Amino acid sequence: MKVLIVDDELISRIKLDKLVKSLGYETLVASNGKEGLELWLQYRPRMVITDWVMPEMSGYELVKEIKRLQGNQFSYTIMITSQNDTEHLVSGIEAGADDFLSKPFIKEVLSVRIKAAQRILSFESRDLVIFAMARLAEERDTDTGFHLERIRHYSKILAKQIERDNKDEGLTPFFIDNIFMTSPLHDIGKIGIPDFVLLKPGRLDEKEFSIMKQHTTIGYTALKAACDKYPKAEYLKMSSEIALYHHEKFDGSGYPSGISNKNIPISARIVALADVYDALVSKRVYKSAMPHDMAKSIIISEKGKHFDPVVVEAFLKREQQFIDVLDKYKNN
Repeated sequence: MKVLIVDDELISRIKLDKLVKSLGYETLVASNGKEGLELWLQYRPRMVITDWVMPEMSGYELVKEIKRLQGNQFSYTIMITSQNDTEHLVSGIEAGADDFLSKPFIKEVLSVRIKAAQRILSFESRDLVIFAMARLAEERDTDTGFHLERIRHYSKILAKQIERDNKDEGLTPFFIDNIFMTSPLHDIGKIGIPDFVLLKPGRLDEKEFSIMKQHTTIGYTALKAACDKYPKAEYLKMSSEIALYHHEKFDGSGYPSGISNKNIPISARIVALADVYDALVSKRVYKSAMPHDMAKSIIISEKGKHFDPVVVEAFLKREQQFIDVLDKYKNN
């Protein structure tokens, strides 16, 4: 987890940075509120530790702006201040600060406050996941093995390359973190598919395939219910889009809606390639694993048809990383 540290005093900034890193967190460091807001907008860190009195933009103004803009993902804010009177504390609370520390701060106290904030953030994320999964657990459990681990890494690799090469797609570090977290939910709707279809060792007939295709809408329905309950959870919105659209094709010949091109969310276009690649190079009861080069040839041949050309180009630039992930997360 990233922690944003904002303090105009150099010594205080260095101490905070060193302490937070010693607790195992990544840090982003800013010397004033304006710089801090720019970093927050770019990286969306889940925790912010800020001084109150600063040039350019005060900690009070920074926290107030973060709370106004945070929208779909909560950021926990700790304000460090030498202003201990009631009036200032009330102002800080009204701005949206979640916790306060007096300056100069005590290392052990700050450490405890950071750990407490981490627990609060963990509970928030865990509750959202539990709610979505509970709806599906009532139907059936399933074991997807290393497939899910590979999918999340493939998706992150593709997203990072697209973020670098195609700024018009609007990908951010926040998007990349979310797709790594949500892509394993792409086939969650399969636990609503009957055993005689889901567990069939051979190819599905037309009727069975029609049933199998319903996993996209089953997964979407469950995850959308979670979105409705927790509308600020951006990663649930992404997971529902991936579940619904990852079998759509760039040329419009996919399912369930037959949409095409950029009408398909970029998250689903990314997972579509990651999912097909993994299916090609993985062993199944009805087929052998395909060599990487053969899978690569198929993906290239489907450029502009099944797959978004932008995603294919990202795959070709990062194919060695795909091979590395496959080697690392081989099925037992």
